[in-house]
Amino acid sequence: MPIASRALRRWIPDQHGAWAMVLLPAMAGMTLSGATPTQLWLLAAWLLCYFLQFSAARWLKSRFRKRYRKPVLVYGALTAAVGVPFVLLHPEVLTWAPVFGVLLVVSLMASWSRRERSLWANAAAVLATATMATVMPLFGEHPTPGGTAVGFDAFGMHVPLSREGCYAAAIFAFTQFGSVLFVKTMIRERGRSSYLNASVIWNVVLTCLGFAAQPTLGASGAALLARSVALPLLARNRTIGPMVTGLVECATSLMVFASVVYAVPRIGW
Repeated sequence: MPIASRALRRWIPDQHGAWAMVLLPAMAGMTLSGATPTQLWLLAAWLLCYFLQFSAARWLKSRFRKRYRKPVLVYGALTAAVGVPFVLLHPEVLTWAPVFGVLLVVSLMASWSRRERSLWANAAAVLATATMATVMPLFGEHPTPGGTAVGFDAFGMHVPLSREGCYAAAIFAFTQFGSVLFVKTMIRERGRSSYLNASVIWNVVLTCLGFAAQPTLGASGAALLARSVALPLLARNRTIGPMVTGLVECATSLMVFASVVYAVPRIGW
């Protein structure tokens, strides 16, 4: 691999499909609640947090090798420059700090133990990204789209949770973990019937829940189920590389995003 490419990989996350997983739940929360400049600011801070976590995880996994230190310092400084002013102006965002703090610790522990590909580490990442669909509406034009589902108190502040934001977060959590299982059947766990069965069963349940909630979500679930069955079967007789799998997941992630934006306001529960 050329030196320039190796250097770039220390700065830019190279996991196919991860960008969609990180950004789309937050963008769905923005869309459902009415996008505002404050949300764009928070989205920028969230993206920098992702870059910082990616860099810190590699630094920990390498046991603090010098070549991985600079991205951590640079992204740390950028995250602070963008995030600290946001926190000062919008301290209510700190009410989510315990949730993301725990998920970050789990992620970094996985990297330190070199188990960042484990299901529990993947689950922590999925929960972090999906939760942004609930956080974003707090700073939208309509902070509680669909009404308030529930709320909680933290640091002396009350945080309302919008019904639509909670629905969106749950949908992204279920679909993204299904994506984790599917990708494993295509790459690291290719050929293992236990993972294939888990992936198919997960997507069957997801499809049934989708149809119970709203037909568009059910149709999206059916498409996810079809890909979880068809592509692993195709991969038995031909090589389907990580790039192709990543592109498929980007496409299905966009489909889920569109389904969430359309269907969540129409859920009758």
